[in-house]
Amino acid sequence: MAQTLSRTPVSGTATSTPAKRKPFLLDLYSTAVGKKYVMAITGIAMIGFVIVHMLGNLKLYQGASATGIYPIDTYAEWLATLLYPAVPKYGVLWLARIGLLTAAVLHVHAAYGLTVMNRRARPVRYQSSRDYQVANFASRTMRWTGVIVLLFLFWHIADLTLGWVNPGFIYGDVQMNVVNSLSRVPVALFYIVANIALGIHLFHGTWSLFQSMGWNNPRFNSWRRGLAAAVATVIVVGNVSFPIAIMTGVVTYNP
Repeated sequence: MAQTLSRTPVSGTATSTPAKRKPFLLDLYSTAVGKKYVMAITGIAMIGFVIVHMLGNLKLYQGASATGIYPIDTYAEWLATLLYPAVPKYGVLWLARIGLLTAAVLHVHAAYGLTVMNRRARPVRYQSSRDYQVANFASRTMRWTGVIVLLFLFWHIADLTLGWVNPGFIYGDVQMNVVNSLSRVPVALFYIVANIALGIHLFHGTWSLFQSMGWNNPRFNSWRRGLAAAVATVIVVGNVSFPIAIMTGVVTYNP
C-alpha cells in the first residue's frame, strides 16, 4: 500500500515578497549618522540666518533720515520686493521664512530622534560623575537652551512678524514695532534671556557640527572653539544690545 508523505509548511520567508527599500535619503535619516547630518546642515542654515538677521537689525541704530524714513524700514521694504515683479511682493521673504521654519522643524525632529535612539541604546544612565564633569555646560544644557530658543521663536513671530502680541502693530513699520515691543520690560527681559540661551546653544552647536559632518581633526580643535565662541559672542552682544538700547533711549521712534 502506498504511503502518503506529509509535507511540512514552507516557511514564510521563502514565499514572502521582499520588503521595499526606503528612498536613500529616508533610509539615511533613519540612522543616527543621518540625523546628525540633518542637525548639522539645518544648524548651518539657521546660524547663517541669525547672523544676517542681526546685521540687518543694526540699522535700528541709524535713526531717521532727513525725510523721516528709518533705514530699517527701507531695508524691510527691500526684502519684501526681492525679485519683484518676477516674484510676487513678499514672495521671496515668505519662502525664506518657510524654509527657516522647515529647517527648525527638521532640527528639532532630528534632535528628538537622536535622544530616543540614545536612550534605547543605553536605558540605564551612567552612575559615574566623571561623564558629567567632562561635558561642558553648553553641551549639558543643549535641550533646555533649545526649548527656550524655540519658545522665543514662536513669540518673536507672533510679536514682530504677525503682530498678534504687539499692541499698535503696523505691518511694514519695523522701527515702530520693535521699539513698541522692546519698551515693555517683561518682553525685553525675555528677549535678553532667550538670546543668552541662543548664544550657549550656538556655541556648542557650532563646535559639534564639524564632528557631525566628519570635518573634525585634532589640529583644528583650537580654531573650532574660537569660531564657536566668536559666533556665539557676536550674536549675543548684537541681539542683547537692542532691548538695552531701546530701554535706555538710545534707539527711539519718532512718528
